[in-house]
Amino acid sequence: MSKTRLLFIANPISGTRSKEPIVASIPQFLDAERFEWQVEWTDHRGHAAELAHEAVRNDVDVCVAIGGDGTVNEVARSLCHTNTALAIVPMGSGNGLARHLQIPMDPDGALRVINDCHIAELDYGLINDIPFFCTCGMGFDAFISEKFASAGKRGLGTYIEKALQDGLSYKPEAYELTLDGQHESHTAFLVACGNASQYGNNFQIAPQASMSDGLLDVTIMEPFTMLKAPQIVMQMLRGTLDKNPAIHTYQCHSLHVHRSMPGVIHYDGEPAEAGIDIDIRSEPKGLRMVVNERNDRPKEPVMHIFQDLYDQITGDIKSQQRKLLAINKELLNRLLAR
Repeated sequence: MSKTRLLFIANPISGTRSKEPIVASIPQFLDAERFEWQVEWTDHRGHAAELAHEAVRNDVDVCVAIGGDGTVNEVARSLCHTNTALAIVPMGSGNGLARHLQIPMDPDGALRVINDCHIAELDYGLINDIPFFCTCGMGFDAFISEKFASAGKRGLGTYIEKALQDGLSYKPEAYELTLDGQHESHTAFLVACGNASQYGNNFQIAPQASMSDGLLDVTIMEPFTMLKAPQIVMQMLRGTLDKNPAIHTYQCHSLHVHRSMPGVIHYDGEPAEAGIDIDIRSEPKGLRMVVNERNDRPKEPVMHIFQDLYDQITGDIKSQQRKLLAINKELLNRLLAR
């Protein structure tokens, strides 16, 4: 019987951890009698998509994205409506799709799921014909995604920094929406469409979203005061945001949005410019994915979620401190060499 062929596509710059130890540990967790594998490293934007496209042409069975949501999106969009499945070893700062699917955050656990190799046909979405797999939208989240993309450094700490720095200047917009023929008008802080439940880091913007129901979960957030922000953050982390009276939720197969002016949208956190009319739709069962069927699937308690957030933020701070110390040391050495 022929072996299942895997291609690991590793992004060396996603997240804050090295990918080398993961690549080195692959033989410990994969059954060499059932699998054969190859590893490729990305070296430019879009390279993961190119490698995945080539894998489809070469009849590779599974492409494994080692990286964050950006890497996952690149790989996944080359696999839509093909026989090649997607698997994830989550190594980004948010890991939204992996968290929604309860893929373990530790690489060893993720490799064990890949070794099980349970494959399901799942939905994905399109916003103006751009594929997304977790969420897309417009408004505040797209606004911050654009700021984050130009920040020059990654990590949850940077995201929070941009949200606090630039969020106060954001103004809600007026939207005309048509959801499967139903018309709605809203002045909103954001309009989000979830194929999956969350942005990443367990911030669940569409807590009831499923990747196997053929529907998009639309979340419309009304303007709110800063006093309400802590409550909204807690509800996102607890998965109860849809219970907030300032939140309107809908399910639909397709959505048309008309807004008053062009601006930024996002797909899986990646910003893009768009016009005043935006079309979003679900593509049912368009992506094959390796899913977690284990009985010990992780379900993170809220306190563990906060610990994870704390570790990421302090890790980002420590990383920046180490860089500053290295720069100061180099400057001192240059001064002493004169």
